[in-house]
Amino acid sequence: MMPETSLRKIVIAGGVRIPFCRSNTLYADQTNQDMLTAALQGVVERYGLEGKKLDQVLAGAVTTHSKDWNLAREAVLSTTLSPLTPAVTLQQACGTSLQAALLAGSQIATGQIECALVAGTDTTSDAPVVLQRRFAQRLIRLSKARTLSQKLKVFKGFRLSELTPQPPRNAEPRTGLSMGQHCERMAREWQIERGEQDELTVESHRKAAAAWETGFFDDLVIPHDGVVRDNIIRPDTSVDKLSALKPAFDRKQGTLTAGNSTTLSDGAAAVLICSEDWARANDLPIRAYLSAGRAAAVDFVDSDEGLLMAPTVAVAEMLSAAGLGLDDFDFYEIHEAFSAQVLCTLRAWESERYCRDRLGLNGALGSIDRSRMNVRGGSVAIGHPFAATGARILSTLTAILEQAGSGRGLISVCTAGGMGVAAIVERPVERPGAGAARATGSAEASPPAGSKKKAASKRKKKKKTSSQRSVRKETSAQTKAEHQAADEPVDKPD
Repeated sequence: MMPETSLRKIVIAGGVRIPFCRSNTLYADQTNQDMLTAALQGVVERYGLEGKKLDQVLAGAVTTHSKDWNLAREAVLSTTLSPLTPAVTLQQACGTSLQAALLAGSQIATGQIECALVAGTDTTSDAPVVLQRRFAQRLIRLSKARTLSQKLKVFKGFRLSELTPQPPRNAEPRTGLSMGQHCERMAREWQIERGEQDELTVESHRKAAAAWETGFFDDLVIPHDGVVRDNIIRPDTSVDKLSALKPAFDRKQGTLTAGNSTTLSDGAAAVLICSEDWARANDLPIRAYLSAGRAAAVDFVDSDEGLLMAPTVAVAEMLSAAGLGLDDFDFYEIHEAFSAQVLCTLRAWESERYCRDRLGLNGALGSIDRSRMNVRGGSVAIGHPFAATGARILSTLTAILEQAGSGRGLISVCTAGGMGVAAIVERPVERPGAGAARATGSAEASPPAGSKKKAASKRKKKKKTSSQRSVRKETSAQTKAEHQAADEPVDKPD
C-alpha cells in the first residue's frame, strides 16, 4: 500500500521544441527518434541535466514504424541523460504529450516520483509504407517452408496486386471517414461559415508571425538539422487569398480547405516537470504549475456526436471539479486541428441547449474573449506534428504566463478517436522573498489586467457554481461595459 500523503504541486520548469516543418520539406530525412532525441537533448542542455538520472520519461508518436516499439527509451539512450533513466512509450493520438504530462504529473503529485520529461514527436515524411496483408502472410509462411515444394506452394494464387504498397490511412476505422470529413459534418451542424474559418486562420498566422518577430519563440525553439524557424507560418496570408482555395474534404458543399486546416507536419517538443523540492534542489526555475487535467470521449460512431467535440466535455468536467468557470482564465490555448473545429467548440460552450443536454449544466458554459485565445498563434499556423502538439502548447502557455507575471491558462486538445484532453496551468503572484528556487520574471509582478478587477468583483458577490457563473446576466449597459473592461488582456498580440 502507498503511504497516505497530501498532494504536491506539479512544477513546470520549462520546455523546448525543434522548429515545426511542412511534411516532406526540411525534415524529409529525419525519423521520429532523430527529432525526439533532439527535443529531449534540448531540455537536458537547457537545464543542466547531463548525466542525471531522471525518474521517468514519457513520450510517444502517432505515426510510427514497427521499429519504434521502444521509441522513448531509445531516444533517452541517444541523449546525455544517465542511461539509468527509465522511459515509457505511449500514444493518445494528438493528445499524446499532454496526456503524458498529466500521467507523470499525477505520479509527482502523489510522491511516487520527483521529476519527469514528457514529450512527443511525429513525422509524416517518414510514414511507414507496408505490404498488403495477404502478401506479408505469404512471406511469413515462406520463412517457415523447408522444401522447394513447400516454398512454391506458398505462392499458389499469387497476384501482382498483392505487391501494391499500403500507405498509412487517416480515416477513422469505425466510420471510414477522415478527420476532415468528420469536421465538415460538425461545421454544418454548428453552422460555421467559411468566412469565419478563414478569419480565424489569418489571425493564427498573424499572431504566430508576430511572436517570432518579437522574439517570443527564441527561448522555446532550438535549431535542428540546420533548421532554425518554423516553415509553415504565412504572415502574408489573407482572407482574400484563403477564399480562393477549393474545399478539401467535400468538393461540392465543403468549407474546410488546405488553408484553414492544419497541414501535415514534422517536429518534436519536450517539457520538464517536477516537484517543488526537486526544482529547488537542482536550482531550476518554477515557471508555472500544472494544476488540473481531464480526458474525455464522445460517441461519434453510434450517435450524432462530432468526432472532435470531446474537448467540450473534458473542459466542462475539469472546470466543475476545479470549481472554476470558463471566464476564470487569462489565456486560452485551444488546439487548431481545423479552424472550424475551434469555432464548433466555442459555439457549443455558448449553447444553453448543448451544455444542458450534453454537459449536464444548468446553462451555457459561457464564451471567451477571443483576444486571449492562442495569443502566440495556433496549430493551423505553426504546424501539428500530432504527438508533439500537447508539449508545444504546454511550454508556450507556460512562457505566456511567465511573461505576463502571473495568471491562469486553459488548454484544450481534440484527438482522433473522438477523444479530448484538457489541462489548467497557473502562475501565482510571487511574493517578494518567497521563492527558494531560481526566480523567473519579476518577484513583484502584478496579475494580468482583468485579474485584479475580477477578484475584486468576485469578493463582492456570493460564491456561485461554474454553471451559475456562466449564465449570469448583466442588468445594465454600465455593468456590461465594466465587465468587458475587466476582461482586457495584459498581453495582446502585436
